[in-house]
Amino acid sequence: MSEKKKVLMVDDEPSIRDIMKEYMTIGDFDLIEAGDGLEAIKLLEKQTFDLIILDVMMPKLDGWSTLREIRKKGKQPVIMLTARGEEYDKLLGFELGVDDYVVKPFSPRELLARMKAVIARTQTEAPSQSEKIAFEPLVLDIGARTVE
Repeated sequence: MSEKKKVLMVDDEPSIRDIMKEYMTIGDFDLIEAGDGLEAIKLLEKQTFDLIILDVMMPKLDGWSTLREIRKKGKQPVIMLTARGEEYDKLLGFELGVDDYVVKPFSPRELLARMKAVIARTQTEAPSQSEKIAFEPLVLDIGARTVE
């Protein structure tokens, strides 16, 4: 990864956030922390993130409700991180649009690998505004939004 990816970690357990902060520094991520869903929603109103890691069981606003709010505003990739490993919970998460689901306790290295995979899968480089793409005999001019 050439530039640091900005990650929002939403978890009410400071010890988990602290451990992941250490690993993410090594993994070339910039970690922003939130202790609950309401705090996360406020942060999301001010900035965008390359990835959101979201706990399910939190005070004030749980992970499911937070995820619903996130999905109202966009398609930022989300990894659910939770102690709830039942199939029902996983299926609900995928139904609501999560990109991956990690059950606690977890390996920080595995979470980093999953983060990299989700970011690689969900972020594609936009074509240059001056780029032209040819599909003989058609030519698509991205910047001008024309087809010849």
